[in-house]
Amino acid sequence: MAIVEIDYANGIVARAGDAGPWFTEACAAAGIRIVPRDFTPPSTAGLWPGIRHPPSVKGRGDEVTSASREPWVDANGYLAAWLRALHPDRAPLLGYLPDRAAGLEPDRAVPFDTLELALIEAWAAGGNYLLSLEPRYQAALSRGEEKAKEAWTSLVRTSRWLRDNIRLFRTAPFDTVTALVESGEETAEIANLLYRRNASPALARADRPPAPSAARRALVAANIRPPSPEARARMLANAESGSTLVVAPPAGTGASANWWSGSSNAARLKLVRSEADRDFYSLGRGQVVAYQRPVNDPSEFALDVIDIVAHRNRAVRLWNAPAVVALAAKGAAPGQAIMHLVNYGSPVDSEIQARIQGSYRKGQLIRPEGAPIELKPAGRGTTTEVMVPELRRLGVVVFG
Repeated sequence: MAIVEIDYANGIVARAGDAGPWFTEACAAAGIRIVPRDFTPPSTAGLWPGIRHPPSVKGRGDEVTSASREPWVDANGYLAAWLRALHPDRAPLLGYLPDRAAGLEPDRAVPFDTLELALIEAWAAGGNYLLSLEPRYQAALSRGEEKAKEAWTSLVRTSRWLRDNIRLFRTAPFDTVTALVESGEETAEIANLLYRRNASPALARADRPPAPSAARRALVAANIRPPSPEARARMLANAESGSTLVVAPPAGTGASANWWSGSSNAARLKLVRSEADRDFYSLGRGQVVAYQRPVNDPSEFALDVIDIVAHRNRAVRLWNAPAVVALAAKGAAPGQAIMHLVNYGSPVDSEIQARIQGSYRKGQLIRPEGAPIELKPAGRGTTTEVMVPELRRLGVVVFG
């Protein structure tokens, strides 16, 4: 089967399974195309999505899994956006397998609907996922187990719904926070935690930083290699125009690689204050926040970025949804905005308080499993708030 015949950018594609002819027939009936099992997509990295116990921490006992701590979520949406930023000329397709490399040990059981979740999170970030059934799911489907069949039916419904509503998933993200990325794990993990902390970042190549934007509150240039003079000038121009440029030296270099404070910029940078790990400088109408060492805790760093932006200016904000990742995107029509809500935990049957930056008069929740629900938007400063009544795996709120 020639791979060029398959639209694996926008279609729904699965790897050939080992569970017998039922798989081929089921995929054909669902409109899912099959590629050879050994097909390698542009990216195979990824963790099987969902909630799991975090890695053990010596000396801390059960603290890391106590009910008082937030859930440990494995998510991959950032990876689709990271690929799109680094390779804008090709569709971001994820294709990790259900194996140890993806965090699935042979004795670890995962819900059957996490395959659907893998597809959802990739689409919400503007990419796609090459479906690969984990062995326990394959076996249950071949035996005709009811729960497995229900999960497959839901996957088929969602895949058709995604294709029918593709316009909701191929729009540009809000650029309230833009993070610069490059090849390697350093910037990818920073992007990962910005996603996970609901900073809802846009991603851009570090060697092609965006021009200043009135909507951009922060440009994150942490742990990147020293940029070219042209790229550095564009980054600093973001601060001069009113944004906050957040910088940190690349890993392994310490404070010696402060590329942002070259001799040509020293006279324009005015030290405002210093903290234990970072310095604040004014520059034009904005500022530069300079970390003294490379970022080694991307989770805490993501919270720092949110603090710098300030809650009132965030692209999106949620309450009562610790396992939900939210992304704000521009709508296909003028004056429209979209909020993607991807739930990595159990279905939420209580209201989720959600805000998006901007002023809107209409809000509608659409999802694969039910009819649209009209919401009642309320203005909250520069944001619009809605109460989302329920959330299974995916909810899309369209504002207008």
